[in-house]
Amino acid sequence: MSTSRMPALFIGHGSPMNAIEENEFSQAWREIGKQLPRPKGIVSISAHWETPTPQVTAMKQPETIHDFYGFPQELNEMIYPAPGSPDLAERVLQLLHDKKSGPSMDWGLDHGTWSVLARLFPKADVPVVQLSLAQTRDGQFHYDLGKQLLPLRDEGILVFGSGNIVHNLRMMRFDNNPFDWNVEFDSKVKNWIDTGNHDPMIHFQDQGQAAAYSINSGEHYLPLLYILSQQTQQDDLRYFCEVTSYGSLSMRCVQFG
Repeated sequence: MSTSRMPALFIGHGSPMNAIEENEFSQAWREIGKQLPRPKGIVSISAHWETPTPQVTAMKQPETIHDFYGFPQELNEMIYPAPGSPDLAERVLQLLHDKKSGPSMDWGLDHGTWSVLARLFPKADVPVVQLSLAQTRDGQFHYDLGKQLLPLRDEGILVFGSGNIVHNLRMMRFDNNPFDWNVEFDSKVKNWIDTGNHDPMIHFQDQGQAAAYSINSGEHYLPLLYILSQQTQQDDLRYFCEVTSYGSLSMRCVQFG
């Protein structure tokens, strides 16, 4: 293993308010950011960018996208001015075996990316590109696509996934008392990660009712598969923010390396 190998990181991002609120999540992300080695660049896989085929942002200065509504003006005015990197975008596309993948000049950094990176790297001085989630593709496709990015970790690039292992806004409640299925599925995922058993997480549709409630739409779960695919035998494993939120979210965060 290269001594310069970057960690790979999955963040349960929850509400975009975590970008401006001081709470246990924003504080934990800030502390992790202080401990991470400084990357040469970041490849972000966010729950909030889906396209028919894999796309990679390739502009020099990506826009801060406010892809939400009903939040305070302070959040809507927040800018995360990290540079893009056409060179990194080209490198990602070189690694991807999907011939339908290509560069995008039409997106930017959505809140799944910038609301977390604003805590991890508040100076916004690390180049960032986003890789989209290909719609309608199964877990195996996303896991295999993520594995193609593994060489980036030895090139000083942070591969970063942002979503939630459990994400069911239809059943959200405000007493923070988690549903049993939330606790059950989140615990199963932790056990599968602990034992290096990726297959049931890739084939999440086969994991019963708790999984069905936890992943009622796949976009928040799929970024986890990209980070699972980065795990090597040499990697240390670390969890943080191991809590639920609003009854039907898991804020679990995972770090390899």
